[in-house]
Amino acid sequence: PAAASPVERGIFWSRELEAQVPPGFAAEEAAAWLSAARASRVASLERGGCGRSSNRLARLSDGSRACVRYGINPEQIQGEALSYHLAGVLGMQERLPPMALALVEARGRQWEPVREELRGSHWAEGAVVSLTRWVDNLTAVVAPAPWGAEAGAGRRLQLLSAGKLGGLPPSQLVELVQWSDLILFDYLTANFDRVVSNLFSLQWDPRVMRRATSNLLRAPDGGLVFMDNEAGLVHGYRLLAMWDPYNEPLLRSVCVFREGTARRVAELPRRRSAAAELRRRYRAREPLWARLGFLSERQAELLQARVDFVHRHIAHCRAQ
Repeated sequence: PAAASPVERGIFWSRELEAQVPPGFAAEEAAAWLSAARASRVASLERGGCGRSSNRLARLSDGSRACVRYGINPEQIQGEALSYHLAGVLGMQERLPPMALALVEARGRQWEPVREELRGSHWAEGAVVSLTRWVDNLTAVVAPAPWGAEAGAGRRLQLLSAGKLGGLPPSQLVELVQWSDLILFDYLTANFDRVVSNLFSLQWDPRVMRRATSNLLRAPDGGLVFMDNEAGLVHGYRLLAMWDPYNEPLLRSVCVFREGTARRVAELPRRRSAAAELRRRYRAREPLWARLGFLSERQAELLQARVDFVHRHIAHCRAQ
């Protein structure tokens, strides 16, 4: 018998295919880790393994490990936190490692075991840092077609649409389901520090799309992990003029979506509520939210405009 089509109603991934996507960080498991991490002490801090030299790998007293990110400026931590909660609004939070905010207080109970290390770290007292669950055995991800090696040819991104999927093996389709969410998420957050930075580099490095994608890793079960989202929503929104010439064609290259993602995107323009939904979720789930504050009015408007743009793009794909 012929394999069931991977796409339903022209633009949605089929239910059968979605059922094969690895579950990622399940909501209950993430909530349990977050409450344990907030209650734990930081038993040790090590350098390396967590990106920038100002970051540390923490062992927590409950035995788990977390990357502690110290922003060079507070907007990086704000971008990380808001991107995490926007993923929740969009129904794709399971692709991001659980993340909580913490307050650096050398005298505080949480940091007591590492007071000495804090002295040597140049972290400012009272700074807000992010604790992100450490994940083992992650491997690099190279962009699949249509954004992969061929993206350099003539610089036109090919379209990911229902007609292009025939004959692809299930493992590749499962990956494309996750990429369709990733590209939509990175457009909404204006995160240039992942696929877009590679597309930008094509101008002097024609082979860049054959290399690992920044801040994107694969778990052993094949699930993609959207790492390090600190460029999103704040930093990225300041640099739209530079990056949107790459971010926009990338979004337009996707014409197959997870139905749940499309539905959530469709709800937000109707109520003009993207920033309000994000704020409600952030305040409910992050006790330290007020320390970093929320999006400015201008950033909130930009988020809504980008949601509306994605909504129109999905409608355009449907009309094709």
